[in-house]
Amino acid sequence: MDHTTRQRYSPATFRAPTFHDATLRFREGADTPRAYLERCLAVIEAREPEVKAWVTLNIEGARKAADAATARWRAGRPLSPIDGMPVGIKDLFETKDMPTEMGSPMFKGNNPGRDTAHVRALREAGAVVLGKTVTTELGMSHPGPTTNPFDPGRTPGGSSSGSAAVIGAGMVPAAIGSQVVGSVIRPASFCANWAIKPTIGALNRGERQGLSHSHLGVHAGSPEDLWHVAIEIALRAGGDPGAPGLFGAAMPPDPVKPARLILLEGEGWAKVEPSTRVAFERVLTAVLGVGVAILRRTDNPLIEAFEASIADAMALTRDICAYEMRWTVENLVDKNPSGVSESLRARMMLGRAITLDGYRDLLRRRAEARARLAALAPVADGFIAPAALGPAPRLGDPGGSQGEILHTTGDPTYNAASSILGAPAVTVPVMAVGGLPVGVQLMGQQHADERVVAMARWLAEAVPAVEVD
Repeated sequence: MDHTTRQRYSPATFRAPTFHDATLRFREGADTPRAYLERCLAVIEAREPEVKAWVTLNIEGARKAADAATARWRAGRPLSPIDGMPVGIKDLFETKDMPTEMGSPMFKGNNPGRDTAHVRALREAGAVVLGKTVTTELGMSHPGPTTNPFDPGRTPGGSSSGSAAVIGAGMVPAAIGSQVVGSVIRPASFCANWAIKPTIGALNRGERQGLSHSHLGVHAGSPEDLWHVAIEIALRAGGDPGAPGLFGAAMPPDPVKPARLILLEGEGWAKVEPSTRVAFERVLTAVLGVGVAILRRTDNPLIEAFEASIADAMALTRDICAYEMRWTVENLVDKNPSGVSESLRARMMLGRAITLDGYRDLLRRRAEARARLAALAPVADGFIAPAALGPAPRLGDPGGSQGEILHTTGDPTYNAASSILGAPAVTVPVMAVGGLPVGVQLMGQQHADERVVAMARWLAEAVPAVEVD
């Protein structure tokens, strides 16, 4: 891809880095994982000074791992389809060979010296763990230094800022992210990624088990690489404790055309930026044109009941998270009162105001929304929506803030529903608005991750790229 800044994005011509299509060359000896890594490093050298997506790089360790993968491919004994794939790890997750600083000055230099479950799984599959990608403060709202790879004056999204940006900037073919509200799907939309926020608990979060609807996710340049990374983690590390893990075959699913999709409105539909609404309506028109029915909330009382149950998904995610993370933030404030942002302190104060009975009511409402989702399984194959309200906002724009809790990495209103529902969601990069990426989001029933990826692949093939100025 072109390494200039402020490039105009077109989903028809943009090509993010891919790995799955290099493996045949590895087998034939026409290419090697080490050479592939060196090409990634060349892009990083060219683009990182402006994009600022990496916290730490372990280039020496990556080269050793790539050399080992090269030997295995030459011998015809790769460990997995991702053997030799360079990957980035969101800097919330522990890596034995690099610090884990979590976007906070209070954890500067923190190095537990161990791999979290999914990082260990990736290494066992032969992946090359190249570095740690920038996250927001503790994975919440306060931003890091990363810029959007298509416009350095805009945000890449959060909290998986660096993980999305390294894909959009062409640095690596895959990276690990995570989502509590919108931290995988929204930055993927802003940075032209494919991304999956899987079923709750489908991929093992390791030590990051503290929030009850936090999800581990994958950013990638292609649906094939997305699936390979996710399933190889699941095969080795499973899901969260007590969860059955990601269901699906080892190979990426073939495209599958849905019969019916529900237009997911939620709180976001009324807030979608006008040009993005135009682009998305063109996507819907194209979907209808190839024989897929689009159901809206007025078409079925079960859809209306479901929409009512997610009408305040943003507040629900905010309040559940505030209660569950209060104890962590209280300890940080006790240790260093000036070491946390005002936005994180506002979450702590909100958590203090929530009683145990109030928290139980929040969980009841979340359970009701999940039941309303399950009731729609016979009605449609899945849901379709914009992956964000519009293109990436300018750096520092607090457009989606809730009181003193600032969302300067973009408004996550269109992502909160899938998070509280624990439902799989996939970002498909098929739209451009004003020369910037905006994704389409497909969502399905819990544990239907493989089918959602299959429908997403169909959508990308069946719908022509949509561009609106």
